[in-house]
Amino acid sequence: MPAMRLLFLLLPLICLHGPLPAAVLHTGHGQRYASLTAAAKAAVPGDTILLHNGTYPGNQSLQGLRGAPGKWIFIIAASKGAVLFEGGTAAWTGTDIAYLHIEGIEFARQTGNGLNIDDGGSYATPSHHIVFQHCVFRDMAATGNNDLLKLSGADDVVIQQCTFLNGSHAGSGIDMVGCHNSLIRQCRFENMGANAVQMKGGSSNIRVEACVFKNAGSRAINLGGSTGQAFFRPANATWEATGLKVYSNVFIGSDVPVAFVGCTHSEVVNNTIYKPGRWAIRILQENKDTARFVKCGSNTFRNNIVYVDGQLRTTCSVGPGTAPESFTFSNNLWFHASNNTWVPQLPVHEKSGLIGKDPMFSNADEEDLSIAPGSPAALAGLPLRLPEKDHTGQWFRHGRAIGAFEVKQ
Repeated sequence: MPAMRLLFLLLPLICLHGPLPAAVLHTGHGQRYASLTAAAKAAVPGDTILLHNGTYPGNQSLQGLRGAPGKWIFIIAASKGAVLFEGGTAAWTGTDIAYLHIEGIEFARQTGNGLNIDDGGSYATPSHHIVFQHCVFRDMAATGNNDLLKLSGADDVVIQQCTFLNGSHAGSGIDMVGCHNSLIRQCRFENMGANAVQMKGGSSNIRVEACVFKNAGSRAINLGGSTGQAFFRPANATWEATGLKVYSNVFIGSDVPVAFVGCTHSEVVNNTIYKPGRWAIRILQENKDTARFVKCGSNTFRNNIVYVDGQLRTTCSVGPGTAPESFTFSNNLWFHASNNTWVPQLPVHEKSGLIGKDPMFSNADEEDLSIAPGSPAALAGLPLRLPEKDHTGQWFRHGRAIGAFEVKQ
C-alpha cells in the first residue's frame, strides 16, 4: 500500500483515539528486554521501564534517553530494594538525558563512579530534569576520586529519600560539577570518604535539606571546591559555587561538617552539628587564580546548634585568600560538652549567639537530636522566611528554634 494512502487511512484513527498510550517495557531476567541498555534504546517519552527483581551487571547505558514535559520516562524497580546493579566501571552512564525518574534501585561495587550522568562536554545542552527517589548507592570498589553519584552538567535534578553508604576513600557521595537549580532532600550519608556532597565548577542554586550526615568524610558538605578551568559550567563563572542552601540537616561526626570553599552568597541555616572531629567550619580558597575568581565570602552561618567535645581542634579554620570579614554569623548555639569556659573562635563578631548552653537533646546516644520546650535553643532563632520546615517536616514557628528541629508540639 502506498505510504500516503496508509497515512490517510490512519489519520482518522489517530484523531479519534488520540496518541498511542505509553508502554511498560518489562526488563530483566526472562523479560522482553534483557538489559536496561536495550530497554533504554526502545523507550519513548511517557514509557515506563519496569525492572524485575534480580541482580544485574553494571556498564549499562542510558545514552540519549529523553522524556518530555508531561511525558517523563520512568525507570522503576518492581519491588523497592530488590533490583541491584552490581559492578562495572559505572552501573549506568547517561549523556544528555532528560525528564527521567529513577526509583527504588540499588547500585553497588562499581570501580569508577556508581552512576555517571553528564552533558557530553557540550555545556550548552545539559542533562536536565532527573529525579532519583528511594535509591541506594553503596560500597564503592575503589579508593581514589570515585563518586557514588557523579553529575557533570546536570540541571533541575532532585535526589530525595536516597541512601549513600561506604564511599571511596578520596571520593564523594554526590559530586556535582557545573550543576544548577537542584535539590537534595531527606537523604542519608554514612561512612563517606572526601565528602558526602560537593557542589563546584560553577554550580548554583542547589538546596540540601533535611538530610543526615553521619561520619560523612573529611568534609561532609563541600560548598565549592577546586575545579579545572576547562570544566566550569558556565565557562565564565567567577566562583566555584554560588547560591547554595544548607537547611535543617543533622551532622554527626566528620572532620569538618561544613566547608565553604571558593563559594559566595551561600547559607547554612538551622542545622544541628554534633561532635565534629577537627573543626566545625572551614573557610578556604583552593582555586588560586585571583585574577578570575572572587574570594570565598559573603556567606552566612545562622541558627545552627554546634555541640562539640574534646576532639575539636578549632571552631573555624580560615585559609589564605578568603574574605572571612564578609561572612555573617548570628543566632548560633555553641556548647562544649566538657569545657564550661570554652568560647568559639570566629573570624567576625557574632550577633545574638548563645555560648555554653546545653541544647538538651532528646536522646543523642540514639541520634535523636530533637529538643524539648525547655531547651535554650527553643524560640531563640532569628525569624526567617527559609527554611520553612525543620528536619522532620514540621513548620518552623515565627519565633523559631535554633538547630534542625523545631520544638515538638
